[in-house]
Amino acid sequence: MDRFLTDTLGQYFDYVPVCPEVECGLPVPRESMHLAGLPDAPRLITTRSKIDHTERMLKWAHRRVSELEKENLCGFIFKKGSPSSGMIRVKIYNDQGMPYQTGSGLFAKAFMEHFPRIPVEEEGRLHDPLLRENFIEHIFALQRWRRLLASGHKLGNLVAFHTREKLLLLAHSPNHYRALGKLVAEGKQHRPAKLFDAYESLFVEALHLKATVAKNSNVLQHIMGYFKKVLSSDEKQEMVDIIGAYRAGHVPLIVPITLCNHYVRKYGQEYLAGQTYLNPHPIALKLRNHV
Repeated sequence: MDRFLTDTLGQYFDYVPVCPEVECGLPVPRESMHLAGLPDAPRLITTRSKIDHTERMLKWAHRRVSELEKENLCGFIFKKGSPSSGMIRVKIYNDQGMPYQTGSGLFAKAFMEHFPRIPVEEEGRLHDPLLRENFIEHIFALQRWRRLLASGHKLGNLVAFHTREKLLLLAHSPNHYRALGKLVAEGKQHRPAKLFDAYESLFVEALHLKATVAKNSNVLQHIMGYFKKVLSSDEKQEMVDIIGAYRAGHVPLIVPITLCNHYVRKYGQEYLAGQTYLNPHPIALKLRNHV
């Protein structure tokens, strides 16, 4: 497994290992397999002997995803290209033996259908700094949401959560932030369980949309507005210059974020100090050093 996953993320997460082929009863070692047939209903076939293991795998997968409900998962990492565990672009072979990369592994598909609100990624894609940061940010956000749910369906707690997540949501989707704000403002009109479920659905949707340089730059300028009465002219210019350098791709996101956090502490900006956007995951992960 990738060293980043085991040595770095392993300090913060507990892994629940899943091996579809072994767990569904296939032998070790075993003949290689691939997906074949129709794109919307591929079969899991051994490459040489042409044995069909589809029903075995699907029966096990549907049972396994139900078992995983008790694990309180906040994310899942799949195996690239696997006919059982590949998330996207898995090869499916047609009748002429020609592959087209449009499929998902049988277990991966079952998992994503069963847990549509859990962030997922493939281990290979996590080498992309932007995908890695977005995925892990999403995991920590879901953890925060789960802690909120554990405290009960109290409207006041939801208002506080939405307030803390404001800038993070704006970095992902201003439209979703506004929709969530409207939902919270009208919270007393909804049954608590329905309100929290609707909020979670929109919250997860927002986090699926990647934070971009343009959206982050807008959030940074928004942050700067909180300091307009206290920053010196030199400090204002420094912040403008660093945000501009980030927007131009000359420095990573961690640079303006570090400056913002410095001013938060220097000027005692309590509202910004509570914004998860400025510290959405452990700094030791260095996720914003490369985006």
